[in-house]
Amino acid sequence: MHAQSHTPLHDTRLGIGAGILAGSFWGLVFLAPILVPGFTPLQLSAGRYLAYGLVAAVLVAPMWRRLLRRLSWREWRQLAWLSLCGNIVYYLFVAQAVQSGGGVMTAIVIGLLPLSVTLVGSRDRGALPLRRLAPALLLGAAGLGCIAWQSLASSQGGGSALGLACAVGALVSWTIYAVANSRCLARLGGITAHEWSLLTGVMTGAQAVLLAIPAFMLGGDGHAGGEWLRFGGVVLAVAILCSVVGNGLWNYASRSLPLALTGQLIVFETIFASLYGFMWEARWPTGFEVAALVLMVGGVVSCASAHRK
Repeated sequence: MHAQSHTPLHDTRLGIGAGILAGSFWGLVFLAPILVPGFTPLQLSAGRYLAYGLVAAVLVAPMWRRLLRRLSWREWRQLAWLSLCGNIVYYLFVAQAVQSGGGVMTAIVIGLLPLSVTLVGSRDRGALPLRRLAPALLLGAAGLGCIAWQSLASSQGGGSALGLACAVGALVSWTIYAVANSRCLARLGGITAHEWSLLTGVMTGAQAVLLAIPAFMLGGDGHAGGEWLRFGGVVLAVAILCSVVGNGLWNYASRSLPLALTGQLIVFETIFASLYGFMWEARWPTGFEVAALVLMVGGVVSCASAHRK
């Protein structure tokens, strides 16, 4: 009799909450390249995902044998692809974009993820037609327009072509990851969203070992012991909070919600990244920035309303 306590509405609310929390952790990613500016994007990516792989391996160890029996060669290939596209390649692009073009420009481009994922998700079977999603998409686009206007108005030439190209690369790689991961989770049986996240971490850690050779052995000189200690603390914190906790929450949301709605929730990464940026710079947001955040949240609320029966 108690099995009926988890209603679809209850699961939807939990899924939305998990997606918002994931965004709050993912927003920290944009601070990491600023906290350790002397380290290259390759070092940041390798360090973060080596730490992620180690933590995930420890957490997944008790269930390893059971999971091995449930995973086919097809699932391992999917894990390898998702890990490379959604973690290694994505973060290489983000770290380079932040260091070359600045955090604001990077956040603007990454902020297009809700639109790109929702547009792709609208083609799934059973997804809402685009006309129902149009208000949410327009609100999100208007919010991004406000941020873009603010960025251009206050730009002092810091944004570079390399930074912009890397930000676009990050947008494309994570759109592919979000769609492929959501569809993969829908097909999986006998594996929870959290277990899938940990397996992704183990696979990403294995790939990061290959990155570590050129990242540290060929370019690890020139840093004092204190700088390496700070670097280790930053990548370990990002690995645990953003990768282990954030990805686990995101996989729960992906399994609980339609892809088009999940896509809208990615906006909270941009919102929290902006808030952390304001706190780091010790300033209040401008009028355009406040308008952008309000419009983005409005887009998520509109999309959630459209999915309500």
